[in-house]
Order: sequence, then structure tokens, then C-alpha cells
Amino acid sequence: MAAKGMRSPLAIAALLLATAPAQAADPVRPTVVELYQSQGCSSCPPANALVNALAGRADILALSFAVTYWDRLGWKDIFGKPEFTARQWDYARAGRRGNVATPQMIVNGNAVVTGSNRAALIAALRKADRGLTGPVISIGRGMASIGAGTASRPAMVWLVRYDPRTINVPIGRGENGGRTLPHRNIVRSLTQIGTWRGQPARFSLPASSDARLAAAILIQDGKGGRILAARRI
Repeated sequence: MAAKGMRSPLAIAALLLATAPAQAADPVRPTVVELYQSQGCSSCPPANALVNALAGRADILALSFAVTYWDRLGWKDIFGKPEFTARQWDYARAGRRGNVATPQMIVNGNAVVTGSNRAALIAALRKADRGLTGPVISIGRGMASIGAGTASRPAMVWLVRYDPRTINVPIGRGENGGRTLPHRNIVRSLTQIGTWRGQPARFSLPASSDARLAAAILIQDGKGGRILAARRI
């Protein structure tokens, strides 16, 4: 335990990440950081802390996906969904990896790092930076408009809804039993709303049943492919 008045090493790491210089990404073209984690995984809390630190950055869209394969070990993640586990497997197959693990971070659908490794994450933010590439996404009147661009194959247009609040979850059993874990930007749903083929296109945005949730659009180069563009709604 850190001495009174001193920050813990984890708190210092999170602070450094939250205040690190921004990359070429900006609020209109945020870098997408996906964390795959579980409340039943004892290695995940440090990764959660890093995503919580990133959640306040306008140039980064940090998303926390709760997977289900730890549920059998004594604690069922209250946010876990099979489709989030399937998405992590899509990335594994696209990268020719034979397994999935937690905590894992995937930056712009491309760079894969251990989710608790701050230095590796910062390096991945630089390596996977999209810069000014990708189609422009505009939002208005219940529609997402995608501009023209280059598509090597049909790209998936995703609507992601996530909870931007800090949610403290008491863990009753399993590897983190007795702890209370804070979560931010927990993904609650991921829905494909269309396909983009390089030509300008418009897609209707279904209304949310929960006003507390934030939302964003992701354009992805096929299952498990690179994130070509992203935009908060």
C-alpha cells in the first residue's frame, strides 16, 4: 500500500497515460482502443484502470468489452455478452492467433497488446495511428453519413453504445472476490447498421432505450479487421 499522500504505481501509470501527448488523432478522428476484460480475471483491474484514464481523452475512444469465458470460475461478469467474446475471437482469427486472453487491448483493430502494459499501449497508440486517413463520418438528424474513401473490401458499419459513467461493481466471488472494481466506457451493445463500400452512404441510427448511454460509429475493414474511421455521436 502506498504511503499516505503518495500515489500508487498504478495511479501514476494511469495519470501518465491520461496526460501523454496526443497522437495525430483528434476528436473528429479518435483512435479506438478496445479492452477485452472480465470481472473474474485477477489480471484485469490494472487494465481497467488504464482504460478509465483514457476515457476522458477526446482524441481516444476507449471501449471496455466484457467477455464471458471467465464466468465459469466463480463469478459471472454482469456486463459480459457472448457477442463480445465472439468479437475478440474475430480479431484472433484475423491475426492468426490460436487463442484469446484477458486483459487484451486492440488499438484501431490492428495493434494488439497486453491490456495492463502501459508502455506497450503507448507504443501501440503511435504504431496504429490512422492519421488523417479514412472516410469522414458526419452525424445529424438521426443519420450517420459516411463520405467517400478507399475500401479494399466491404467494411462493416457498427453502432456501439457504452456507459461513460464510472460504475463501481462489488465482486462477490472468484479471483477478484471481495474487491470493488470501477469501470468506465463499458460497452452495452454493438450493432451492425450497414456496409460501406467506398462510396458515400447514409445509415439510420436507431434510437436508444437508455438515455444514460453514449454512442459512436465504427467503420471496420471486415471481421477482425482494421478500424478505418470512428466518430462519437
